[in-house]
Amino acid sequence: MLGQMMQLPLLISSLIVHAERHHGDQLVVSRRVEGDIHRIPYREVAARARRVANAMATLGVMPGQRAATLAWNTHRHMELYYGVSGSGRVLHTVNPRLHPDQIVYIADHAEDQVMFFDMTFWPLIQAVAGRTKTVKHWVAMTSREHMPPAEQAAKVPNLLCYEELLAQCSDSYAWPVFDENTASSLCYTSGTTGNPKGVLYSHRSTVLHTMAAALPDCLGCSASDAILPVVPMFHVNSWGIVYLAPMTGAKLVLPGPGLDGKSLYELFEGERVTISAGVPTVWQGLLAHVEAHGLKFSTMRKSAIGGSACPPAMIRKFRDAYGVHVIHAWGMTEMSPIGTAAAFKAQHQGLDDEGKLAVMSTQGRAVYGVDMKIVGEDGAELPWDGAASGDLLVRGPWIIDAYFKGEGGNPLVKDGEGNGWFPTGDVAKITPEGYMVITDRSKDVIKSGGEWIGSIDLENIAMAHPAVAMAACIAAHHPKWDERPLLVVVKKPGAEVTREELLAFYEGKIAKWWTPDDVVFTDAIPLGATGKMQKNKLREQFKAHRLPTA
Repeated sequence: MLGQMMQLPLLISSLIVHAERHHGDQLVVSRRVEGDIHRIPYREVAARARRVANAMATLGVMPGQRAATLAWNTHRHMELYYGVSGSGRVLHTVNPRLHPDQIVYIADHAEDQVMFFDMTFWPLIQAVAGRTKTVKHWVAMTSREHMPPAEQAAKVPNLLCYEELLAQCSDSYAWPVFDENTASSLCYTSGTTGNPKGVLYSHRSTVLHTMAAALPDCLGCSASDAILPVVPMFHVNSWGIVYLAPMTGAKLVLPGPGLDGKSLYELFEGERVTISAGVPTVWQGLLAHVEAHGLKFSTMRKSAIGGSACPPAMIRKFRDAYGVHVIHAWGMTEMSPIGTAAAFKAQHQGLDDEGKLAVMSTQGRAVYGVDMKIVGEDGAELPWDGAASGDLLVRGPWIIDAYFKGEGGNPLVKDGEGNGWFPTGDVAKITPEGYMVITDRSKDVIKSGGEWIGSIDLENIAMAHPAVAMAACIAAHHPKWDERPLLVVVKKPGAEVTREELLAFYEGKIAKWWTPDDVVFTDAIPLGATGKMQKNKLREQFKAHRLPTA
């Protein structure tokens, strides 16, 4: 027997329809790349999103095809989130921190039909526009007076002005109804082992993830909040916050390119922000500004911190000095991204400050919709005793089943009952209360300021140098960026090369921020029985190494 409920698919368009109908006066505030503070109510965001949907047809982008963005957190980017996905197209958010070669690769791999971009990235657009195969239109997300000069504009084929494009399109549009499993958005991983791989989200997965993120034990948002996502909209859908705010009716404050401590603090105070979210690196800059000027937060009560482990000292500083509760969260691009959040249980209320800090310092417990387990080398599940460490596996309705176009083959691990689990690449332990703690990573990647850096790519470049016999790249501690790459090199017999020469060898081959911070030379790199480099031994050997940038 089936239930007798209405069959309404979970579609992203329903979020902006809800916001327009029930929270139409609520504001979206943006610091735009033009430098101004822009205010727009949800009902106007919805109307402009409908213009975007009509623009998709004007540009010849068919349902299911991809439209890409290179953009900051602004109202225009938000309009694309809804206008592209809501009309049945796929929004492909491109990380501008990738190397131009990687951007060209993912634009072609995704078969992007159009690229929307903020003028901040005009030099990057000029570098890639002539190299992509599928992009037919380049749309500058600005008004006519801020468009590039004619001689520069001529270098980018089919360059359009966003505001002119929308002005030519009607805001009359009926959001289509289709299968909730239809693809909605696409985000590529940072390419930790070779080329980046695409993660293709669905409308269903996105809406379910948004509902979970809003729960009290996750981000805990409501219509009385003002939310400022520092985490960029090009990074895993801004952790779902651009969907969450319209769902709950919260005011949304978008910081644009101004991510320095001073700019953020001005927005926090001026817009009476209550909740924010971002990676530890950003908060370091904010706290430094606040401390240097003897400031306080008048309205902010909660900050979600993820992307990399949040130092307990930062959690303590937010709590004790500024009265801000930190929600320590964990997830991955492949998980939409939220998997766990460090929220208290009833029995924790009686703990002293240090006891509560210990709970807040974990990666947290699974939010509804996510299941997790740790397994040993034999694949058998390990106990949740807070002591046993194993490979962390997850499953749930907003967790990847396969990479876009099947890249890398089937990523899932089957259990004894035939259920697929996604291997996160992390090594973790889980307490009896269900709190997960990351202890190591099985993948040899480096996480710098919340962004992954692929060690294999850096090793391959070093190995191309004529003086290098073997190279390994490992993570070294950095007080600001959490981790930075340290290159360990064995020189060829009789060959000579300096630290400076090796670092210069990376110029033009990778994004500048991927370049190792230091090089150390050694006689040998430890190898395992199969010939693989034993990086765990290298990390132990160089754990006390002080980077010159630290």
